[in-house]
Amino acid sequence: MSAPVFPARRPAIRRARHIAAASLAAFVTAAIALHLLRPELDPVASQMSLYLIGAWGPLLQIAYVALGVGMVALGWALREAHAPPARSAAALLLFALAGMSLSITAYAWMDMPGLDRSLESLIHGVSAQGAFLFATTGTVVQALAFLRDPHWRRTARWALPWALLCFASVWILAAWRDAPRGLAQKTVVVLILGWMVCVSRALAKRMR
Repeated sequence: MSAPVFPARRPAIRRARHIAAASLAAFVTAAIALHLLRPELDPVASQMSLYLIGAWGPLLQIAYVALGVGMVALGWALREAHAPPARSAAALLLFALAGMSLSITAYAWMDMPGLDRSLESLIHGVSAQGAFLFATTGTVVQALAFLRDPHWRRTARWALPWALLCFASVWILAAWRDAPRGLAQKTVVVLILGWMVCVSRALAKRMR
């Protein structure tokens, strides 16, 4: 069943989806490149925040901001592609808050191991946790919106369980203190990015 997307909105939705796809691709490319450019950091033990500090840090900062923009663009495109009764302003707001939190995280550095805790590090930690919580809650709210639109219910069959897994993984990451911090955090990031990539592809099919 094809969605009744108004022709006048299609170009804007496509542009927003392209922005989201480019932002996701830029973040993934930057993250992979940094792991190759910073061999002194253990990828299993080192959190993404450590890659913000030192050589090539600005590359990841830009990628964080780009990802934040992409999340907002994807949230807006999904909202516009739904039938009016199923549009979720809450999901868009949560993605916007996640994007804002990511930008703060990028420019408020964490403290290096062994140093006294600073206000900047506290801001970094709060914004990083906020980014995870806002993003994963946004995926759940958006997936529930899929259920309210009969044209998106097939997408909800996989998008909702995946979103719930993303949401649960954040709390597992917070509770499992003995887990390798770098690997555990990056696993959650991959789950969230994977959901967004697949939802973006589903949106692209609808726009055809």
